[in-house]
This record gives sequence, C-alpha cells and structure tokens, in this order.
Amino acid sequence: MRTIAYTAIVTAMERLCLKAACELPVDVRSALEDAVESERSPLGRSILEQCLLNARTAQAERMPICQDTGFAVVFVELGADARIEGGLLTDAIAEGVRKGYQNGHLRMSLVNDPVFSRKNTGDNTPPSVHVEIVAGDALTITLLPKGGGSENISALAMLKPADGRDGVVKFVVDTAVKSGGNPCPPVIVGVGIGGTADAACLLAKKALLRPVGTKHEDARYAELEETILRRINASGNGPQGLGGTTTAFAVHIETMACHMASLPVAVTLNCHAARRAAVVL
Repeated sequence: MRTIAYTAIVTAMERLCLKAACELPVDVRSALEDAVESERSPLGRSILEQCLLNARTAQAERMPICQDTGFAVVFVELGADARIEGGLLTDAIAEGVRKGYQNGHLRMSLVNDPVFSRKNTGDNTPPSVHVEIVAGDALTITLLPKGGGSENISALAMLKPADGRDGVVKFVVDTAVKSGGNPCPPVIVGVGIGGTADAACLLAKKALLRPVGTKHEDARYAELEETILRRINASGNGPQGLGGTTTAFAVHIETMACHMASLPVAVTLNCHAARRAAVVL
C-alpha cells in the first residue's frame, strides 16, 4: 500500500494549473505548425501564425495562453493500492486549484448561483472532479481547463438507433460547423457515443484528453473520426471562423455500451488553445 500525502497533491495540483495555463501541449503545438503549412487561405494562415506566436510567447514569458483560464476539469486515476494521508483527495485537488489560480494570478471565471446573483467564487473553485479506481498504487491527475467559448458549444442528442452512423455524423458535423467562430477554431472535437445521457457527456470530455491525431483503436470508429473531420474542414469555417481549410485539428471518439433503445451522442469542443497537463504521484 502506497501512502500519498495530502500536501503533495495540493502542490502538484497548483503546479498543474500554472503549467496548463501557460504551456500548450506538444501535440497541439505540432498541429498548429502543420496547419500553418497546409492552410490554403492567406488570412487563415496569418491567424494560425498568430496563434502559434501567442503559444510560444506564453510559454517563454510564463503568461496564460488565453485570458480565459477556464473551469478546472480534473480526471483522476487512483490506484487501488494507494491511500491519501492527511485529508480527502477531492479537498486536496480543490485547494491546489485555489492556490494555483490565486498565486498564478489566473482569471477567476466561476460564479455561484448560476441563474440569479452569479457572484464570482473568488478562487476558481469548485473544480469538476472525476475519479476512477484503477489497478496499482499510483495517483494520476490530469487537468483539462475548459474555456467558456468552447464549452458553450457542447451538445447532447439522444438519437434513435435507426439514425445509425449517418445520424451520428450529421449531428457532430452540424454542431461543430454551426458554432462558427465562437469556439475559437481550429478546434478539437470530443465525441462520446453510448452509455446514458450523463455518461455520453463525460465520454466526450475524456476524448479531449487524447493527443491530437491519435486514432481510435477500432478501425470502424477511426474511419468515422476521419469522415467527420474531413466534413468539418470542408465547411470553410476556417481559423477563428474567418474562412479557410483548417476548422478542426482532430475528432476523437470514445464509446461505451448503451441501452438497445438508445443512441446517445455528446459533443464537446476544445479551442485552438487546447490546454491540458498531467502528473503521476
């Protein structure tokens, strides 16, 4: 049994917040670099070059890539042979987020009481935490900061089983294309298929954790990812919705079993500043 200190989790979480805010993952940066070379629109290419310069400057000067430093969405894999000493895991994560955003001078984007007062929580908590028990004695924490512009495009459809493959393609493509420039394209499209309504939405979020361009292990779903990506890029929306051939970097699908009467499909997007960071304790 491995013991992991509460304070170690707080410190790791604080560092993750700063890393994610200032450093674009290598795979996303590579996708930007490739898009600069392949984009056919001069305006689109200019926008992509500015996005790339922004990312490089943010990392060099330790400044946020985007002023919207997002809602802290946290995915946790807790080893069955690990135990947390000194407090609750979720409390440690929340404290780390609080310190990361306050000490890093990152924008506080969360408000309490969503319908009425909408008063800022003041410390960008609470985070959205999803814990999975896995084999082993390690604790893996992955932070996915979600900005409001891309998060607002999220959508869920409870399709009929008869809608099948074509129905899935149409819903995902329509959701991404109709969003125009709102999610700050080029985007990464996370798709969750199956489960229940809530499970499909979580699957879509988890799909965004995959490195850009990695294919689904099932060849049928890998082909579906490619088909959807091709159709989104054929829309002409382009970078920032101002025209071009690069509307999306990638489409990532995650699936699970569903009820025989259902075909849930959820879509969530990451903007071109697709931030994420992970640590293993």
